[in-house]
Amino acid sequence: MQNVDPLRAESRATWASVVCFLLGLGAGLLVMQGAPRPLTGPGGVGFPVALVAGAIAGASFVVSTFLHRSGETREMPWWQTAISDLSAIALTIAYAGVTGLGVLLGVEILAVGLHGLELPMIGGAILAAVASALGGRFAFTAGVGLQTRDLARMLSTYLVIGTLFAMITAADPFWWRLNFSQLGIGGDAWAFNGTVIVGGLLVATVGTYIGRDLHRLRGDESLPRIAWVVALWVATGVALGAVGFFPLNEIVALHDAAAIATLVLFTASAVVTTLAMPGPPRALQITTAAVVVLIVVTVALSSVWHVLTTTVLEVIVVGLGMLWLTTLVRSLSILAPDESRPSSRRSLLRG
Repeated sequence: MQNVDPLRAESRATWASVVCFLLGLGAGLLVMQGAPRPLTGPGGVGFPVALVAGAIAGASFVVSTFLHRSGETREMPWWQTAISDLSAIALTIAYAGVTGLGVLLGVEILAVGLHGLELPMIGGAILAAVASALGGRFAFTAGVGLQTRDLARMLSTYLVIGTLFAMITAADPFWWRLNFSQLGIGGDAWAFNGTVIVGGLLVATVGTYIGRDLHRLRGDESLPRIAWVVALWVATGVALGAVGFFPLNEIVALHDAAAIATLVLFTASAVVTTLAMPGPPRALQITTAAVVVLIVVTVALSSVWHVLTTTVLEVIVVGLGMLWLTTLVRSLSILAPDESRPSSRRSLLRG
């Protein structure tokens, strides 16, 4: 990452917000033509605004990345550059998704409090402009100096926003009696399934950033071990994405296999990552032990004594997993240097 003066970066972010607002306003005027529209439902403003704001947020992240981190890969070998570029592409999709889902959730909430409201063309355009400015500034700021802890925080936020939107729009209001996978069934199943698929992409990207931090910390001599860490996190992301790609009502066996594989691979990733760190911090050791004990107790309460429902079990397990991941990436951010570390190995496999 290039060194950027904080005041200059803030000035750029402000101008980015202005540009995103104007772009959102222009796009909003184009897509909102015609009669006044309701906030949600068929012909509502929610989806057009979400598409406009998501696209502009993704573009804002791309522009910021080129402005602030264009020289980061100049001295890197091709394989390290490829990993960095693929991560940037994944993050562009993720920021567009986070913004779009955030808009959809916000519009659904507004529709409850503003029942029956219909927006004319200019009202819908202004809504698109404000959403684009907020999402665009968020994405532009992230491109200045994205850290692994920022990705973990975004992953948690994205999963919460996506799941809440899926819950609000669920075809079956009693889905919670079984499990979260029920949200992936029905007319609005795309909300949950799409959230899980993009969430898997984010998990894989977090894994590449964890590998980046470990490389900055340990150097080329630890690349074989770091490669296993990244491979496990990417496999975890693929398995999580498969949960959404194979909905419960279509291919039950593959859906269940993907869900189990996600849990197993996440556990393996946690263990291998902890072992790859030089002298795991005390906070990480304590959190790991506590999370393992709590998960075992929770599973027993659900499976053996049937005190907790499957839905509650899933909430607790995912929450504990995010708690552990947050502790890991915060520990890495403290230990690993901020400066980029180009590898001296021309090939990842042959050294």
